[in-house]
Amino acid sequence: MADRLNLFIQDGEDLQVVSAHLQDAVARIGDVTYLPGERRFVLMFNRFRWEQVNDRGSAKPSDKKFERVRTGLHFDDVRSAKLQGISRTNDDAVLELLSLKFEEAEAPSGALLLTFAGGGAIRLDVDCLEGQMRDISDPWPAAGLPQHALDEAGE
Repeated sequence: MADRLNLFIQDGEDLQVVSAHLQDAVARIGDVTYLPGERRFVLMFNRFRWEQVNDRGSAKPSDKKFERVRTGLHFDDVRSAKLQGISRTNDDAVLELLSLKFEEAEAPSGALLLTFAGGGAIRLDVDCLEGQMRDISDPWPAAGLPQHALDEAGE
């Protein structure tokens, strides 16, 4: 069994760590759920295991391939969830996560912004920053290292 990550989110630094681990994770629209009665927002991803990649963009010597793993992410104390540029009409449509950011309002409340490739975003209004990311499966081979298209400025 491979090492499984289990990370708690209670502040901005925790969120940055989780955001780095979830960069390029993919989720089906059907695996994104807001539970208003529980004040919880839940996503299931196929996460690229960036921790298995060295600083030159290749697999570490002990690894023979790139890997993905099934990962759950949830946030608690969610007052509302708003989608922008994301349609709920096709449960099999795929979202690719770019980043997670928290904008504090009146401490400790604020807005959590999940940004996806293609311009989609989810905004969660939360009473406080509280969540968890946890790997729930063993890894499987990935097709390769995720690639990002350059923007018009070449960045």
